[in-house]
Amino acid sequence: MLIYVDDIIITGSSTHAIKSLISHLSSRFALKDLGPLHYFLGIEVSKVADGSFHLSQTNYINDLLRRTDMTTAKAQPTPMLSTLRLQQDGSTAVSDATLYRSVVGALQYILITRPDLSYAVNKTCQFMHNPQDHHWKAVKRILCYLAGTTNHGLLIKRNSHSSILGFVDADWGHRSG
Repeated sequence: MLIYVDDIIITGSSTHAIKSLISHLSSRFALKDLGPLHYFLGIEVSKVADGSFHLSQTNYINDLLRRTDMTTAKAQPTPMLSTLRLQQDGSTAVSDATLYRSVVGALQYILITRPDLSYAVNKTCQFMHNPQDHHWKAVKRILCYLAGTTNHGLLIKRNSHSSILGFVDADWGHRSG
């Protein structure tokens, strides 16, 4: 079960268990069953013929490309050049630091379905406090890569032996003595 404010996704391998949970929740709360999942928090969910699911953020990426005037950008084969070494200083400050931070924040959200961007986005995040033109150029390279890969995402395959694990670092709440 995934809950975000008043939106809930319930999934599992037992249809009976899912229906039982929905019935129990319906007896305590006002629920509206919207049917099979297609879209959740900017993530598009498509069911594949073999029962797998494809998760993507095509609309979110296209909106970001429109917002940054990059819809006609020439697609790049990689999100970052392997030889690029971003440094703290090296050029002038960007003209709109708020835009830089907003776009990099949007790129962080895209990482949900696009782990291939992790390294490049992490590097551009390191300069949020003082973004410079060469940092913005690196962000634009990521956007050019996205322009050519808008439909890429995660494929979640059905497997009877699969399980989803969650981890949390909750030691802060532990008291000894």
